Amino acid sequence: MRIRRVVPVVLAALLAVPVLGLAAQRVSVSVESANVRTGPGTEHEIVWKGVEKYYPLLVLDQAGSWYYVKDFENDTGWIYKKLVTKTPTVITTKERCNVRKGPGAKKPLAFVVDSGVPFHVLSRKGNWIKVQHADGDKGWIHKSLVW
Repeated sequence: MRIRRVVPVVLAALLAVPVLGLAAQRVSVSVESANVRTGPGTEHEIVWKGVEKYYPLLVLDQAGSWYYVKDFENDTGWIYKKLVTKTPTVITTKERCNVRKGPGAKKPLAFVVDSGVPFHVLSRKGNWIKVQHADGDKGWIHKSLVW
């Protein structure tokens, strides 16, 4: 009887190990414009055209030189591996996001962006992230406004 109780626990622990090893990695678009496709190859249909630089993606799987990715809206597709990098990036998730000149809600406003604007992460200070857009604009954004 004792063996029967131990075996399910050991089996459950062993089955959980591979899942931990498959933790998704975050990447971002490294070129000015990239396409995401329905499958791993240029013969597959384009589902997102012109994905801009610094757009963050979560890698879910890999097939040869292609990554199967998911974005902040849970849309999925395939992107060529050489079009992405591990550069830390974020993307705005709210309709109106204030980007400030310093890390704090009372700091002067630098600019305002809509949802879906990607940024390169330069540094962090508490709940604030110093970001730079592909066009060179820099500022600080609160972490609650990004993915």
